[in-house]
Amino acid sequence: MASISDGIAGPLRKDPRIIVALDFPSRADALAFAGRVTPALCRLKVGLELFAAAGPGVVEELAARGFDVFLDLKFHDIPTTVARACAAAARLGAWMLNVHALGGVQMLEAARTALEAGVTRRPLLIGVTVLTSHGAETLGEIGLPPDPAAQVLRLARLVKTAGLDGIVCSAREAGILRVRFGTDFVLVTPGIRPSGVAPDDQQRTMTPLAALRQGADFLVIGRPITQAPDPVAALEEINNQLRAPL
Repeated sequence: MASISDGIAGPLRKDPRIIVALDFPSRADALAFAGRVTPALCRLKVGLELFAAAGPGVVEELAARGFDVFLDLKFHDIPTTVARACAAAARLGAWMLNVHALGGVQMLEAARTALEAGVTRRPLLIGVTVLTSHGAETLGEIGLPPDPAAQVLRLARLVKTAGLDGIVCSAREAGILRVRFGTDFVLVTPGIRPSGVAPDDQQRTMTPLAALRQGADFLVIGRPITQAPDPVAALEEINNQLRAPL
């Protein structure tokens, strides 16, 4: 892709940095949360659970309310199927979507090409590297070298070669990736946990401000916000933390 932008043209708008993961079991729960926040406070992520429960319409509804929606379905299939899925996701109004880098360069390029042809508002397209729930042991179980950072770097090179906008990675790898790939390569980091918050099923975590200081562009945060006693207060507190000098 020639340049990173929000939609048709212009530089990438990085604020708000937080993407709240709407890991809710129903459309009603997701829309209730969306009704308590504004697009100025956060972007929103629709993942597998909510998409399976509510269908593609929830993406359209959230976009119609003015939210930037990250459609996190990690497409990974034959190139033609992934290309068509990406084109369909773009028509829903997604701001960003992802494909799995393990699909290889041909699949990644097919996804990119599909978004460059005939899409009115092109979403950002990023490649998933290594899940933040995966550590060395998990990689070994599936036959990969048990070094998450090395695997992330290898897959990031594939994504860059294929011309995508950036990757999903742990904030622990963000520093070296920023040095290797420059400021125009988008780094989206899940596994973000404020100080004192349990890591849950995440293994490679980092605090919000530390992630920004490592070079992350966007921070995906779910349960520390959505399951907090006061989710809006939790979101506002993290936003306040991110205003500290980098």
